[in-house]
Amino acid sequence: MKNNWNLKLLYKDICDSQIETDIERSKKEVNNFVQKWRQDKKYLKDPKTLSIGLKEYEDLMEEHGICTKPSYYIFLSRAIDQENPILKSKENLLHTTCLELENSIQFFLLNISKIPKDKQKIFLDSPYLKKYKHFLQSSFNEAKYLLSDKEEKIFNLKSKTSYVNWVNMLSELLQKQSLEVIDEDGRKKEIPYSEVSKYLDSSKKSVRGFAAKEFYKVNNQYLEVAEYEINSILENKKISDDYRNIPRVDIPRLLSDDMDLETVDTLRETVTNSFDISKRFYKLKAKLLKQDSLAYYERNVKIGDSNEEYNFEDSLNIIKNVFNKLDKEFFDILKTYDSQGRYDVYPKKGKEGGAFCVGVGSKYPTYILLNHNNRLQDVLTVAHESGHGIHTEYSNKQNPLNQGYSTACAEVASTFFEEFVLENIAKNLTKKEKNLLLIKSLEEDISTIFRQIACYNFELRLHKEFREKGFLPKDEISDIFTNEMSKYLGDSVLKDKHMKLGWIYWSHIRSFFYTYSYASGLLISKYLQNLVKEDAKNIEYVKDFFKAGNSKSPKEIFLDMGIDISKKEFWRKGILEIEKKLEYLEKEL
Repeated sequence: MKNNWNLKLLYKDICDSQIETDIERSKKEVNNFVQKWRQDKKYLKDPKTLSIGLKEYEDLMEEHGICTKPSYYIFLSRAIDQENPILKSKENLLHTTCLELENSIQFFLLNISKIPKDKQKIFLDSPYLKKYKHFLQSSFNEAKYLLSDKEEKIFNLKSKTSYVNWVNMLSELLQKQSLEVIDEDGRKKEIPYSEVSKYLDSSKKSVRGFAAKEFYKVNNQYLEVAEYEINSILENKKISDDYRNIPRVDIPRLLSDDMDLETVDTLRETVTNSFDISKRFYKLKAKLLKQDSLAYYERNVKIGDSNEEYNFEDSLNIIKNVFNKLDKEFFDILKTYDSQGRYDVYPKKGKEGGAFCVGVGSKYPTYILLNHNNRLQDVLTVAHESGHGIHTEYSNKQNPLNQGYSTACAEVASTFFEEFVLENIAKNLTKKEKNLLLIKSLEEDISTIFRQIACYNFELRLHKEFREKGFLPKDEISDIFTNEMSKYLGDSVLKDKHMKLGWIYWSHIRSFFYTYSYASGLLISKYLQNLVKEDAKNIEYVKDFFKAGNSKSPKEIFLDMGIDISKKEFWRKGILEIEKKLEYLEKEL
């Protein structure tokens, strides 16, 4: 069983001469495209000519892209070896090349988006452009906030120094740290920063307490760095938004996700108004742990005495079995991932923390990064990221401009598969064990829905306060974070020093307004789960959703399935399902 990424599916190594060959080929093909279409403006007046231009653009992006294959390889290599100076150097040099190419070609799509409103309907209704209809509509929607070609080039050029470098700096400083912990047997050991959650979540108070103390030391050491990092990227966003006349701070995210403000506001308000559910859960958890209250780091502490471990092989076999029962095509995809070395499994120093699934179209393999610690949570993480992989493979069946999927849809597949895996594990358990697993399931629901919406609320307030004051000291950021987290955690979780530093290492806060998609994804996936449980043949509806990619807006995709996600009642239905779980546990325990 392969536990490390096989990046040889892309190149032999970072010194492979094919990397430079591919970069030069990409430069040549992009320049050829630019020379042809910068001269010929007929595509902005004639739908048939535009269809030819989009097909050529599509072919270019699929075959070469903006140095797609070399960039992908270096990104993956950096994720598992963040301290490698050769990779950093290669990344910086390639970034410069890619920026130049992006700036040279951006006029093509920018010009399309600026087609006059009175002419847009002609293009949208043209039979020549039928497969590009949604792509064009999205482009027209974004045009309001797009600047001139020259201005957009400036924003592209400054993005790395004003945003990317800041975020990468803090992430890398944290990930290269080591911590001393005490394991379950009372032995001291050194672990990488990315492995600390295993000890923070331990059922032994002495283990988690020691780990929390060391974790706090590291985070506190970088508190001042994080202060300047977060203020810098907040200021960068403010400059961009002001210059583009963007009236609301989360509009760029929602536009890129093809989501309307009304739907996201309805979701956010519905969940926020239900925070009493998450507060009740943490009150119950404190009671089960026989504590008056929980420290912030104790939110995810295991309940019960089970110390069962799941190595990666066992975890993947469980998941393969579940996926196979749902549909053999799912199993076949996982089998390919496993046999080809598409999973990088265990934590190590210098490796990026957390977990993710990444792909760049149908031409190149999808990869999944894990930091597997042999816990039940890690089984669910493998299922979660493998669900992303399934969604990616199906969405890649679309034409290149419609491949991938909106962030708003991203967490549907992942949580859909995760829940079925959890239910499968519960089948052969005793009633007591099932109750413990139900607690775990409920905890996942709370974190995925209530915590992520609390984070969205925190972000809204953070940006608002920054724009009013011009700079937010670290203590003020911590106070805002503590205030917003307490709204969903309640009085049973202490507003302690650990909570105050929770914003430092939460990477999603840097990917502005991303977190709503976890809540929307899980609530939508619950609907799909119930659909499949009612009739196994309904898995075809789920597959159709995966295949839709970016061919329609999320709202349209869900409307095709009979789901109106703009209605409060839809979101409330999923929340009531969670409340029923909680009510059962409150009575049972």
